Amino acid sequence: MKKTRSKNSATAESIARMADKGKDVSRFFTNAGRMMTPVQRVNVDFTASMLDELDREARELNISRQAVIKTLLRRALNEQYVAAAARPAMK
Repeated sequence: MKKTRSKNSATAESIARMADKGKDVSRFFTNAGRMMTPVQRVNVDFTASMLDELDREARELNISRQAVIKTLLRRALNEQYVAAAARPAMK
């Protein structure tokens, strides 16, 4: 079966070359997606009992252990921001 491309389809390389030549490449971008921030891997040590708790929560929510960790960490950081905003400013 022959591959076909739509009129607005091009490789990232060809779009970059066009942009380098000063051509308008806006037709290739719809702004329908969202920018993903870069991800950096880190290592974290957990006790066996904490891993058991995380795994239990993951099974209950039917999500990965990593998703549980990210969700709980995000929630904790948000709570910190709220608490910091509620504290009176120091003079």
